[in-house]
Amino acid sequence: MHDLSGIVKAYDIRGVVDEQLDAAVVREIGAAFARLVSAPEIAIGHDMRDSSPGLAAAFAEGVTDQGVDVVEIGLASTDMLYFASGHLDIPGAMFTASHNPARYNGIKLCRAGAAPVGQDSGLAEIREMVENGVPGFVGRRGTVSSRDLLAEYSAYLHELVDLSNSRPLTIVVDAGNGMGGHTVPEVFKNLPLTVVPLYFELDGSFPNHEANPLDPANIVDLQAKVREIGADAGLAFDGDADRCFVVDENGDPVSPSAVTALVAVRELAKDPGGTIIHNLITSKAVPEIVTEHGGKPVRTRVGHSFIKQSMAETGAIFGGEHSAHYYFRDFWRADTGMLAAMHVLAALGEQASPLSELTSEYSRYVASGEVNSTVAEPTQRLAQVRAAFIDRAGATVDELDGLTVQLTDGSWFNVRPSNTEPLLRLNVEGPGETEMVRLRDEVLSIVRG
Repeated sequence: MHDLSGIVKAYDIRGVVDEQLDAAVVREIGAAFARLVSAPEIAIGHDMRDSSPGLAAAFAEGVTDQGVDVVEIGLASTDMLYFASGHLDIPGAMFTASHNPARYNGIKLCRAGAAPVGQDSGLAEIREMVENGVPGFVGRRGTVSSRDLLAEYSAYLHELVDLSNSRPLTIVVDAGNGMGGHTVPEVFKNLPLTVVPLYFELDGSFPNHEANPLDPANIVDLQAKVREIGADAGLAFDGDADRCFVVDENGDPVSPSAVTALVAVRELAKDPGGTIIHNLITSKAVPEIVTEHGGKPVRTRVGHSFIKQSMAETGAIFGGEHSAHYYFRDFWRADTGMLAAMHVLAALGEQASPLSELTSEYSRYVASGEVNSTVAEPTQRLAQVRAAFIDRAGATVDELDGLTVQLTDGSWFNVRPSNTEPLLRLNVEGPGETEMVRLRDEVLSIVRG
């Protein structure tokens, strides 16, 4: 029997290879997944980590042991696996630990049509099955076939965003030795783009920097190269290339909220009056801009399961998060940083202004970024923050996810506890730097005592 308590997370399975995650465990997880989804075949993809091909093969053994066929798509970004699941209408499994260090690996699972499998939608059942012993199967063993979907994935993205009429652009792309080095050359070829590559060599040891573009330290090389060559823009992908971070021609980061607003406007132009999902710590510019362009903004909790659930319930055409995850109805409601990047490049290439000028239209306020504080009693500190603001004149308070307070000067903040650590996460936004800093420091003084 296996103990999966340390590796089954809210949205995926993740752990240290050989210590928590080995071929034997993964084989059983594959068998359990096959029983969960009751499908005739399952797609399996993997990233460039040294452990990924072997773990993917063990998972395939577990699947075929249950009489289910496997379609191996080989090296893939996570959104390529979602494409396989949607395009072929079969469940899928992606072997990746995203931006985690090399010693980690993991599995992202989805049902047919890229429908997510999380703690409340299948992961708990898989854990229970594996820990109690997956029942055996008597009958025909499943088969394994291979299919290269990279060209079809690229062609589908080009159907959704047409870059062929863009003015010529020079862009720097930092793949962080992750799967962007596999997908970008195919997706961006034969377009009016000059791509200057950084760290396209697939290397799961991440020799140059962590493949996590939300950490400012990991986009320094990208920023420097953009400035050095006078590029029009820079793109940074995370390890499994489902998230994309953008910098402008000055090397300055473009906030994911501004990208969300920009893409929302473009999607609304195709589908007037559509619903756009945003989580509660994106800039308040996002719902303002969506409303101004005739769309219907819907606010959700933080976390991709909430975004996807809300998209399904509302029929939303697009959703964006502060973490640079972007979700598209036309991509089976799954997240794809590549498609968001293509929207940004298309918007840039359709007009003459530089990216900084283009995105300034979508950047109306000053944000703190996420400020984390380690505290012994998160619930108690959260209550103290609430008490300090609940009776403030004109303040509005809601508790959809942690505590969100909006003040009369246009400033707002959200403070919420981490699901896994004794942390409080604070996000603050104000009409200007002065208001934002004042509010941030006031809340932090309560949080940190």
